[in-house]
Amino acid sequence: MIDFKNYLFRCSSLGKIMTNDRSGKNMGETAKTYLKELYLEAKFDIKKDFSSKYIEKGLMAEESAIALYSFVKGDFYTKNDEWFKNDFVSGTPDIISDNIVIDIKNAWDATTFPFFEDELPNKAYAYQVHGYMWLTGKERASLAYCLIDTPTQLVEDEKRRMAWKMGLIDDINQDYIDACAEIDKAHVFNQFPKEMRVKEFFVDRDEKVIEAIKQRIIEARMYLISLDAN
Repeated sequence: MIDFKNYLFRCSSLGKIMTNDRSGKNMGETAKTYLKELYLEAKFDIKKDFSSKYIEKGLMAEESAIALYSFVKGDFYTKNDEWFKNDFVSGTPDIISDNIVIDIKNAWDATTFPFFEDELPNKAYAYQVHGYMWLTGKERASLAYCLIDTPTQLVEDEKRRMAWKMGLIDDINQDYIDACAEIDKAHVFNQFPKEMRVKEFFVDRDEKVIEAIKQRIIEARMYLISLDAN
């Protein structure tokens, strides 16, 4: 029996449930769609496939990203493995330092890395790190985007996808060879100084945001209960 009345939301999902309708006051359709998927997963173990090459790189390159971040910051950071929870949310922040919680975001390639952004590119991440600050008691969070060479396995996957699109049965086609060279070039970033390959955005703790998350979770739980009653 799933207790939706006390369901804990992962911090990584907070950006999804915090979306509003056009009035800006009520829970939006995007949030409701996510909650329906969540209901099916929790109730019937039906999971939507959220895997992608972006997620795969994030997981495979996490340790390398933390090492790069440590080098650029001139300090030594390690991956946090501790799982936190309170009455509303749960999560495992990437790095917990003395005065800050740090979430590492691995860019897929140089075109998706925020070289010139002055503000956090994805506002949903601000809710995620507010969840981490809530869980850890920290007053500040960092979203650290890192540009790490794409693991060889994923680069080879890209080449196989290219071959399939081109309808090839062998790898001696010159257009394919040229395309593979471009793929290789697009996923190695040693031409950039290491300092350019880390872009950090800071989020200060805001109790109003945490309260809004709390109220939305109460609303989301009620929505899950209503789905369970149908």
